[in-house]
Amino acid sequence: MNGSSTSSGYTHGHHESVLTSHRWRTAENSAAYLLPYLRPGQSLLDVGCGPATLTADLATRVAPGRVTATETGPAPLGLARDELRRRGITADVVVADVHALDLPDDAFDVVHAHQVLQHVADPVQALREMARVCRPGGVVAARDADYAGFTWFPRLPGLDEWLALYEAVARSNGGEPDAGRHLLSWAHAAGLADVEVSASVWCYAAPDDRGWWGRSWAQRILESDVATVALERGLANRADLQRISDAWLEWSEHPDGWFTVPHGEILVSPR
Repeated sequence: MNGSSTSSGYTHGHHESVLTSHRWRTAENSAAYLLPYLRPGQSLLDVGCGPATLTADLATRVAPGRVTATETGPAPLGLARDELRRRGITADVVVADVHALDLPDDAFDVVHAHQVLQHVADPVQALREMARVCRPGGVVAARDADYAGFTWFPRLPGLDEWLALYEAVARSNGGEPDAGRHLLSWAHAAGLADVEVSASVWCYAAPDDRGWWGRSWAQRILESDVATVALERGLANRADLQRISDAWLEWSEHPDGWFTVPHGEILVSPR
């Protein structure tokens, strides 16, 4: 996700267990609130595009419009380029800091950020910049999860421990893991009016979804940047991480396992 010396670190990093989760995202499951506003020929900026599966989906809806995607550095940018090339989509893919986008005013019809504002140091400034590069009458769209609102069954103590640890790691990076509930207030603080708000959830309860989600986090808590930061900053030790990983596997194998991820969503049309 977008960042530079002025922004917080990207908590998850780019381990394969993280990328697997990101590549699952589509326009339908991650940007349904935005789709009614997309039209062929619009120009689109996707801020913090990750491996660009969502970017690619959005690009097909605004084709033949111009598409630009941003990321924090060469490594994640390379992943985005590979996915867009694989999908046959032409886009400008650039390194950028969402706090100070090196892009002209009023340059895009649609400016989109998915799961980005929870990771940046100053989400209010990020929204100001997103609005600046969006033309009057265009749309700024942001969607972020709200970790404190996550709900699961059965209520395994190891998953309670996981949530507390993740929030501690994210905040130690300067982020706000409960960003979903803050989006409206951040938009108002950025001077944006007439904000359209909504919420939606991801649900992992079907056997295949539950197994994939649980195994992903069982690996992520041991091998991704979440684990690295937790260990380096004394927020957990290896035994703690293994206990949490085991809890994720236990949950993933439970026939009644249920997990929901709530998201806040905002749509703003700059004037």
